Amino acid sequence: MSQLSMIELNKVFLAGRLTQDPELRYIPSGVAVSTLRMAVNTTFFPRDGEKKEEVLYIDVIVWRKQAEAAVQYLHKGSPVFVEGRLQSRRWETQDGQKRTSIEVQADRVQYMEWAGEKSRPQEGAGSQQASPDQNDDIPF
Repeated sequence: MSQLSMIELNKVFLAGRLTQDPELRYIPSGVAVSTLRMAVNTTFFPRDGEKKEEVLYIDVIVWRKQAEAAVQYLHKGSPVFVEGRLQSRRWETQDGQKRTSIEVQADRVQYMEWAGEKSRPQEGAGSQQASPDQNDDIPF
């Protein structure tokens, strides 16, 4: 009789919007790292038939040239597609409490334009604020 082995896979695909401008920092070795905070909406219909929406907030860690590009071209409200893997991070607070966080280590970040949106020109290499009338329907 042969043994069955379980296949393990850690792969994530997400599409959502950034909830704030990307943050860029450099680790001591000089490698760029950026944290993207994104919201992913899920719409569902429970048994009562009333439409419900749930928002999941996710931290995405981006490295090297992708990190620098994210800071240059993305801003709060930008639609993005992320491909990566889940990673757990544990630490202890100053008052001794143990904390755990699940985040996505990005392999690829794709800047998207959703239906009905038009590209906005970028102003310099920094983050750009959208005009208020373009993001009135964004909940963050």
